Amino acid sequence: MTFALSSAASGVLASIPSPTISYVDLGPLRIHFYALCIVAGIIVAVFLTNARLTRRGAEKWVVIDICLLAVPLAIVVARIYHVVTHLGFYFGPGSNPWILFTFDGGFQWQTGTVWAIWEGGIAIYGALIGGAIGAILGCRWTGIRFWTFADALAPGLIIAQAMGRFGNWFNQELFGQPTDLPWGLEISAGNPAIPVGLPAGTLFHPTFAYEVVWNLLGAAVILYVGKRFTLQWGKQFAIYLMWYSAGRIVWESIRVDPSDIILGLRTNVWAAIFGVIIGIVIFVVQSRRHLGLEPSPYVPGRQPKAAGAVDSGDPSDFVDVSEPPATSDTVGTSATSSPATN
Repeated sequence: MTFALSSAASGVLASIPSPTISYVDLGPLRIHFYALCIVAGIIVAVFLTNARLTRRGAEKWVVIDICLLAVPLAIVVARIYHVVTHLGFYFGPGSNPWILFTFDGGFQWQTGTVWAIWEGGIAIYGALIGGAIGAILGCRWTGIRFWTFADALAPGLIIAQAMGRFGNWFNQELFGQPTDLPWGLEISAGNPAIPVGLPAGTLFHPTFAYEVVWNLLGAAVILYVGKRFTLQWGKQFAIYLMWYSAGRIVWESIRVDPSDIILGLRTNVWAAIFGVIIGIVIFVVQSRRHLGLEPSPYVPGRQPKAAGAVDSGDPSDFVDVSEPPATSDTVGTSATSSPATN
């Protein structure tokens, strides 16, 4: 990232410039950098999740089968969540939320603001809700334990979110309050999110950069504590929820873009608070329910028959002491007679 010099009332300060373009045209095709950042994040998350699931004993690339359901649902619900929490922007006076095309001597395409996802507006918490629904369905389809998948996904997910924030930088959106700090963010004059009455050249908190740093630190924390304490049964995902949501409470509180307010707080602040609470609940409940390790990344009876699964070779990796031990009379049937745990 390059830095520029920008003058402010207090003198000459270093600042972070915003990109002057947010897309590139390749013939008739317009490619938005926002979309590229999201796609790149998804690819990184898929590769990292695949590696982690394979080390746990799952078939290679079973993550693709799960993502076929999880990713589309995550994007759709993320957009719905964003629109619902910004109704004034999409359905206010002069808005054009729904129209797809008009006919005036021939079809002329117009894009309603509700559909213009490339201009920004994908809510992370909506993505988590939609992605969780898709992941549950995908895990039932493949036989993978949902919590095993969630733990494998956690570090890749938060890295993907860090990468996606660069899309907000290209779109010059979701920035914070004015600041005179050396790393203030330059925003082009005329940006509709700039509060009225601010002088030209005002710098803003680069909330995208704060979240990038926070998320990458979070990925390192998840990877370290997950390995150090052998956290399974969804506890790594719980740490992700707590870490990511704690940061979002701060970043959301200093943002200046319009948002619906409930009891004095932005809707995403409330969502982040609930994210922390849900993460704590998952960690506590799963710690009490499961005293040992997952016996397999698959639910009982769904282990793959064909070659391709990778086993660590250490039986202790797959011992769950929270379930009754098998006796000599039930060794051959315990894997299929015990209830599935998702």
